[in-house]
Order: sequence, then C-alpha cells, then structure tokens
Amino acid sequence: MAQRSAGRQRDPEIDRAVAEATLGLLGEVGYARLSIEQVAKRAQVHRPTIYRRWPSKQHLVTDVLAGALGVAPTPDTGDLRTDLIAGIGTVADGLTAPALGHVLIPFIADLHAQPELRERFFNEVFHARRASTEAALRTGIERGEVKADIDMTFVLDALAAPLYFRRLFGHEPLDRALVERTVDFVLAAIGTDRR
Repeated sequence: MAQRSAGRQRDPEIDRAVAEATLGLLGEVGYARLSIEQVAKRAQVHRPTIYRRWPSKQHLVTDVLAGALGVAPTPDTGDLRTDLIAGIGTVADGLTAPALGHVLIPFIADLHAQPELRERFFNEVFHARRASTEAALRTGIERGEVKADIDMTFVLDALAAPLYFRRLFGHEPLDRALVERTVDFVLAAIGTDRR
C-alpha cells in the first residue's frame, strides 16, 4: 500500500524498520501523539526517507495497520465454525494487541477528515478482511450449512460488531469466549438443519 517512487528500488529493510518502529510507538504513545520524527528516530532513518514512502502519518499508519491486522484472516478448512472463529479471532487479537487496540478506533475516526485515505483503508483492509469471511460463508451456503437467503452485509456486521462494541466501551472482556459466543449465535440464526 505504500507509495512507490520512480527510480531506485526500495529497501525492504527500511520498510520493515519503519513498520516495527511505528508499531512500537503506537503501543507506547498512541496514535494522536505519534509523529514521523519519532518514527524516523526509532527506525534510525531520516524523515525524508519516510516521506518518500508515505506522504503522511495517516498513510504510514494505514500501511502498518494493514500489515498487522492482515487482509485475509478467514481460512477454509471445511469446518465453518472453526473457520469463522479463526477469522473473527484475528479481529479480537488486533483490537486487544497493545500496539493496535487503543489505536484503531481513533485512527478510523481521523480518517473521516480524509475521504481518499479512508476509502483506501476501507478497500484495502476493512473490505478485504470482510471478503474472506464472506467467502467462508458462501462456501457454507454451497455446502448447504447456511441458508441461501441471508443478508450477507448484516451477517458480516453481526460477526464483528460485539468485538468493536466491547473495545469501544470496555465494559466486558474482549476475549476468545466472546468470539466463540458471537460465532455460535450467528450460526444458530443462519444455519440450516445440515449444521
């Protein structure tokens, strides 16, 4: 996702060092207080080196979040419940990770002021993750385990919403038990007798 400049090849070691520095700083200082200067110092590179790759802090954090969260988390093992727990579990892992848990929500809020970057983040991270979960559900439909007439958008929202809600308000733990209960609740509503 990072911006590519014409000419010289990019050094993947610099990209890695900058990503690691950014993740570490996000966990220590949070998104609002993160600066490119801090990242450059931690990664031991010059600020222009970062700006050649990422034109803003938001662009940098978008790429780092995409790498940390992954974009295809839902496997296809043939067991829909196991696959959904694995996929939705990566959302829980991302939301509870020290570097990402308290960063993701303010970062997404900040993106509303930058429609182009918001669209990029949603297309390359949010929708990509949802697409892999949708693929698992569609496979379940083909196997006759899931009703064919489900509202896919609502089901995808229902699988993730409890996690984001608990992260936002912090009133109950965001853990593996919540992931399993959420998946079981949704499958009970959309499953067929073949499940």
